[in-house]
Amino acid sequence: MMKMREETLFAGDAGSEVESVSAFTRRVKTLLETGIRPGWVRGEVTNLRAQTSGHVYFSLKDAGAQVSAVMFRGDAMRQTVKLREGVQVVVYGEVSVYEVRGQYQLIVRVVIDDGIGKLQREFEALKARLAAEGLFAAEKKRAIPAMPACVGFITSPTGAAVQDFVRIIARRGWRGRVVVLPAKVQGEGAAAELAAMLALAGELGIFDVLVIGRGGGSLEDLWAFNEEPLVRAVAACPVPVISAVGHEIDFTLCDFAADVRAETPSAAAELISSEFVACAERVARADEGMVALLEGAVARAIERLDHARSRLRLLAPEAQIEQGFLRLDDLTNRLAAALRAAVQRQTQRLGEVRTRLDRATPQTRVEQESQRLLSLWKRLQAASPASVLNRGFVILRDEAGIPVMRRAGVAAGQRLKAEFADGEASVRAE
Repeated sequence: MMKMREETLFAGDAGSEVESVSAFTRRVKTLLETGIRPGWVRGEVTNLRAQTSGHVYFSLKDAGAQVSAVMFRGDAMRQTVKLREGVQVVVYGEVSVYEVRGQYQLIVRVVIDDGIGKLQREFEALKARLAAEGLFAAEKKRAIPAMPACVGFITSPTGAAVQDFVRIIARRGWRGRVVVLPAKVQGEGAAAELAAMLALAGELGIFDVLVIGRGGGSLEDLWAFNEEPLVRAVAACPVPVISAVGHEIDFTLCDFAADVRAETPSAAAELISSEFVACAERVARADEGMVALLEGAVARAIERLDHARSRLRLLAPEAQIEQGFLRLDDLTNRLAAALRAAVQRQTQRLGEVRTRLDRATPQTRVEQESQRLLSLWKRLQAASPASVLNRGFVILRDEAGIPVMRRAGVAAGQRLKAEFADGEASVRAE
């Protein structure tokens, strides 16, 4: 029965063509990519994965479905919205099929935060139109006065922006005047009030520069600064305008229409007071230099005065007399020293003469000769025969009285005389 069923199935499809998986997938790819036009898709980001190549892979999901998405490196580098897990976004892209896996995916070209897509498109469209009119042209920008004396700040008087602005102005020691022109900065009618304050500031003619701005917020919160009437009022204001709206990353059309954009109201305060601070620093340095020069001049004048006083004291009669006394005392001391030196030299010479005289006197000579004679006598006594005999020696003489000097000269039985210290004795040789 099974075999009959299979034969029937093939028989029914006898006219159809069997496709490979690749061919079938390519046909699906062609149908999807040509049949579905690029468009906007809203969803929650999940499965986010950024490759080292710069490509970003993620999925978009809602309560009922999920679709894979990829944003290639070139598109990813142009985005201002940072993708992260769980964030709600609106993306623009086209359908594509990844044939290797048989999986369809969305090729994302643009990413915007969900909820501000319409506002963002309105922002870009109005920006392009006003730029085409030349409203933002660089040649229309005016220079901000380096030292403004009166600054008008168009903002909410109860917001944190005005408090930060005034605090920084005061901390930097700025000496000008700040006038807060109150206006709504958010919600219905805010743009009209801000434009009215710009017109009033131009009519008053007391301001050197105007600051228009507020603290940070969402695109909806800052939207009043993107409305066309206010943007045109900023560009047409006769007073130079600084736009200070939101944080550093926030841009509004007023930023492009104003003469200068400050990242924050605090940055606007620093910009306005920067030249004043620089001048104050230069004045402080000049003050220090002047004080140093003045102190140096006074010190040199005092030194010259002391020198003049010294010279005056030297030229005074009393000083001359004192100098005479000093010279007299000096000469007296020098004379006494010279006399002492002369007496000492003469005393020394007298001693030398006396020494020479003592050496030349006969008495000394006699004493010296006596000492020499005594020394010779002692030496003679020490060498005399009597002295030798006294030391225990004996002198042998023969019968003729001649001293016997060698034993060989003595014969056996010879008669000899032995002379001792205390006398003589006869002896015979054996």
